[in-house]
Amino acid sequence: MSTTDRTPFTLADALVDELADMTPSAGTYWGVKGHDHRWEDLSPEGAAASAARLRAWKERFAALPEQADRWSRLAVHVCLDQLGLSLDVVDHGDHLRDLNHLACPVQHVPMVFDAMDTSTAEGWANVASRLEGVGAMFDGYRRSLQLGLDRGTPVAARQVRSVAAQCHAYAADGASLDGLNARLAEAGVADDALRQRVAAATVAAREAYTALGTWLTDSYLPHAAEADGVGRERYLRAVRHFLGSTPDPEATYAWGWDEIRALQARMTAAAEQVAPGVPLRQVVTMLMTDPAYGAPDRASFLALMQQRQQQALSVLDGVHFEVPEGIRRVDVKQAPAGGPPGAYYVPPSEDLSRPGTVFYSLTGEGPYALWDEVSTAYHEGFPGHHLQCALQVTLKQDLCRVHRVAYGYSGFAEGWALYAEELMSELGFYEKPEYELGMLANQMMRACRVVFDIGAHLDLPIPDDAPFHPGERWTFELGVALMQEVGGMAAEVADSEIKRYLGWPGQAISYKVGQKAMLDLRREFLAAGGELPEFHRRVLACGNVGLDLLRDQVMS
Repeated sequence: MSTTDRTPFTLADALVDELADMTPSAGTYWGVKGHDHRWEDLSPEGAAASAARLRAWKERFAALPEQADRWSRLAVHVCLDQLGLSLDVVDHGDHLRDLNHLACPVQHVPMVFDAMDTSTAEGWANVASRLEGVGAMFDGYRRSLQLGLDRGTPVAARQVRSVAAQCHAYAADGASLDGLNARLAEAGVADDALRQRVAAATVAAREAYTALGTWLTDSYLPHAAEADGVGRERYLRAVRHFLGSTPDPEATYAWGWDEIRALQARMTAAAEQVAPGVPLRQVVTMLMTDPAYGAPDRASFLALMQQRQQQALSVLDGVHFEVPEGIRRVDVKQAPAGGPPGAYYVPPSEDLSRPGTVFYSLTGEGPYALWDEVSTAYHEGFPGHHLQCALQVTLKQDLCRVHRVAYGYSGFAEGWALYAEELMSELGFYEKPEYELGMLANQMMRACRVVFDIGAHLDLPIPDDAPFHPGERWTFELGVALMQEVGGMAAEVADSEIKRYLGWPGQAISYKVGQKAMLDLRREFLAAGGELPEFHRRVLACGNVGLDLLRDQVMS
């Protein structure tokens, strides 16, 4: 790239350090050193102070002259957009109702420890400091939630009950925080004083969880909102945050139902390949319950998922993707206990010293069904989130530091990951028909997300010609039934998913809507004479951007 003006890149370097200072847990994920012992200040005063700092940075970037270089222009756009999104949260008071089933501080605390250094005494001293600070952090968080109540913006009661239960689960014997003591003993790097400190801090952190859970039940819940949906204005604003675009919600709702119909036909055909003559629902039940189609225990399951990562990397590197040496490792691990079921990915640190990792929340002792987990492995790991997120970290020549480590839209990230699931079908990686069916089932689940998320938050009726409860209005129970009967989920998972969608508006549609954007753009690129590997290179080379900007970046 041109080196005539590196000012946006220099400013972006400093902005990442400032953001890590304001949000130390995010700094841990990014791999920014020096903040692993602290938490962000979640109090109203902390939010106001952070907003003032963000506004000052926004003024600095807005004052820059027009950039001649493409990548410098992108750097300015990204930094202004990141600052604008962060300020929008504060300006609309969203930080005062940051309480939901899956993605709020309550769940983030245990996850942060899995991204920290636990191989040295210094790393464990940071762990101890963070554990000791959980109570103060939760106190500021509680005061912000109380201010939200005082201002008349309560969180829905269903979310409050769920998070309160999670607080008590995280505080329980054997949960992830309690397990830190055993991990310290296994590391073999601590003296008696450090072991005692971590043990005492673990107790204090668990007590902080208990106190927060009790406050949520006793003090917040009586004033919580009864309605689950957030309404049109807040929903469309949330969609913009997740997509970098605001598609017409009614048109997207209708498209979601079209996707459900198309996927039902594909799934029926795939089930016929698994067990000819057996109805689809019976085939799915067999695949979910028959030990012959599963891994016998956790260790076997995790080993199989690890093998999938390495096989995909070895076959596709240099053919469909160019994978730098530093990101050719993907770890697969058990997720901390106490959280909701599912799988998630944590990107590598900025310096790649911590590899990208796929975490699985496995409950019970097995066996664990495999039929729908193969495509999940490709979604969360390679060539899904790991390729996109880890590759972005390495693009230092063209992408500014904010873009590489601290910025991005769910529509791009989840759209790419869902695109990767189907791409692996096109490339022949589902060697058993049940794996193909599993991929389609995961696609169906994401299509169900579209119709429920939009329908529930905007209070849209189910269409009269829909293949599920035509003409009815969405309720929580009807959403759970959709995810079970059409989405193919187990009851516990369906219940968790619907709580997630209701508490995290707009995020659930980012998968399918993002995938659609990727597929539409691919058709356009190939029709113009481009080749598939080059399409992938361009999409990934531009870094995670909003869907409105994606086409311009790829086609220019």
